[in-house]
Amino acid sequence: MSFERKDKRAIDQLRNTKITPNISPYAEGSALIEVGNTKVICTASVEEKVPPFLRNKGTGWVTAEYAMLPRATQTRTQRETLRPSGRTQEIQRLIGRSLRAVVDTKTLGERQILIDCDVILADGGTRCASITGAYVAMSLAIKKLMAKGILKKSPILSEVAAVSVGIIEETAILDLCYDEDSTAEVDMNIVCTGAGKFIEIQGTAEREPFSREQMNEMLELAEKGINHLFTIQRYALNG
Repeated sequence: MSFERKDKRAIDQLRNTKITPNISPYAEGSALIEVGNTKVICTASVEEKVPPFLRNKGTGWVTAEYAMLPRATQTRTQRETLRPSGRTQEIQRLIGRSLRAVVDTKTLGERQILIDCDVILADGGTRCASITGAYVAMSLAIKKLMAKGILKKSPILSEVAAVSVGIIEETAILDLCYDEDSTAEVDMNIVCTGAGKFIEIQGTAEREPFSREQMNEMLELAEKGINHLFTIQRYALNG
């Protein structure tokens, strides 16, 4: 079956994606990522200390926080002032895991990089956009540490980016917007390194179960999309 997307994109086409580096004059690294109508501000802050469980071990840490402005969505969402929701906590952990997977924490030394991902407009794929943009913010922070002579070698082992894929009307599609995500039979988020290795595969059938063949189709689409995202990241970092 063929599925025609509302925005006329091909099934293997990303939304228009742009990463603007250095948007914050205060953070060690920062970037604004725009994926279609989804917009996320990502900042990386460096602290010369680590969590208590890592003290005096000569190793660093990368962690993340994620938040969404109340009117980032079509209807207002409650501001999470006291305790993050379960969804928010899960996304924060995903971002942190994804970035730590490509960082040599020994080379980073006994310091912490705190990533903040703040969604200012949500139209699907906010967690994937956050990971992709956060990598750029983190890389810029590392560059600053190296320029200052604080680090002699980059602890970054590989690039990392993420994209969503799904199935609608039995058709595998890349990079779902909100309307597609809310009606998809299958929704999957894929996080990959620059070496083509998987960090995370989050896949759920909302209605009909999916086959191994369909999963392979989605993984191939994700691989194509993520390779394009790496190009966009490199352009943001190197101009």
